[in-house]
Amino acid sequence: MGQLKCPMTITYKTSWTLKGDWSKLAQKDNVLQPEGDVTATEGDAVTLGCLYNSSSTNNYLYWYKQDGNNSPTFILNRVKLDEGNTPDEYRERFSSTLNSTSRSVPLKIQKLQLSDSAVYYCALYSSMCQEDVKDIGGNH
Repeated sequence: MGQLKCPMTITYKTSWTLKGDWSKLAQKDNVLQPEGDVTATEGDAVTLGCLYNSSSTNNYLYWYKQDGNNSPTFILNRVKLDEGNTPDEYRERFSSTLNSTSRSVPLKIQKLQLSDSAVYYCALYSSMCQEDVKDIGGNH
């Protein structure tokens, strides 16, 4: 007999914008993340969208996962294309590619597990200087 697959729901909401030291620049920088639930089946794959606006060329995009009332957990960040950091526990099933042309950084989750049911946040950090990057969430 085949494995029983249960529907699951992944929610993603309006996200945070992490701002650099330049308040005038940061006012224009934000992320656009559709609100709502995504329903998928255990074992399937899902892609969560995130678009960003920024007047900077040094953009750092982050994804976080929040289970229940717990604090958000760092999943990954992207600086250029596939460059960035993904902790070992997420590397196998979670991926993202930063597309500076379409200004998007979708999160793809493969081989969905019930433990993936959570709220997902996309966040942006913009900087005028390459060396101004700060350690925001996670060990990266």
